[in-house]
Amino acid sequence: MALDGEKFIDVDGVRTRYVDRGTGDTIVLFHGGNFGSTGSADATDDWGGTIDDIAKWGRVVAIDKLGQGYTENPKSDDDYTMAAVVKHAYQTLRALSIESAHLVGHSRGGYLTCRLTVDYPEIAKSCVIVSSNTCAPGTGGNEKAFANQPKPSLTAESQRWVLEHYSYSPDCVTDEWVEALAAIAQQQSYAEAVEKMTQEGYLWTKFLPGLLTDKEEMFRILQTRGIQRPVLQIWGYNDPTVSHAQAYDLYRILAEKERRARWQTLNEAGHFCYREQRKRFNEVLQSFITNA
Repeated sequence: MALDGEKFIDVDGVRTRYVDRGTGDTIVLFHGGNFGSTGSADATDDWGGTIDDIAKWGRVVAIDKLGQGYTENPKSDDDYTMAAVVKHAYQTLRALSIESAHLVGHSRGGYLTCRLTVDYPEIAKSCVIVSSNTCAPGTGGNEKAFANQPKPSLTAESQRWVLEHYSYSPDCVTDEWVEALAAIAQQQSYAEAVEKMTQEGYLWTKFLPGLLTDKEEMFRILQTRGIQRPVLQIWGYNDPTVSHAQAYDLYRILAEKERRARWQTLNEAGHFCYREQRKRFNEVLQSFITNA
């Protein structure tokens, strides 16, 4: 089922899905995950009612990242990297004539928003990082949390299990959400990305090594010149994939050079804290952006 406000645009030869709703200051949302994931087929659908909430007080643009949702896979095998995801995100903003915006990213999308802010500061009015192990120092708990994921992977049943284990309470995992991600995983293009990332080994030979190098570079930049923009961390206290200690370590790095750094913890909330504490998440985000 199509999302309300769903559109497509060509971005350097890649058909890219996005949602564009509301008026006012532009808030851009980037979901988590990566192409070819065997856990869950993350996409703009992850945001759920958060898009509705933001559209009431601003213009919200939610983008399917490269090779995820209904955005096409990378055109080149060399682009199965996080650096290519960052480049595609920037090119999408330019293609949409978005000159500057408040960037909000969840999980791997949190790293993406931070990297966009560092690499292309002119496009970022502010940066919001939501429960992001990828952006935080250290390693996360994904392997431990999902060691017993049901097989076969990427079925509706398996993805429901993953989403519930990400969460403080399974109540936030709706049938609509599960069905949307299951439909995405059934695409031939998704199967092709899974094959490249797993059978052909791109996850271990391209994606993760490149991400590690890029992450180290980003931390060097943050520790020397800082992020130079208002920045907010929103963390789910009960997130099984990234500890509160890691959240503090990231905040310490950001706040050392940026006095406008803020950190908000949402209790009784796991990885998808914006779903489990939807009202509070919206209040925190709106307050921060209004004053950024």
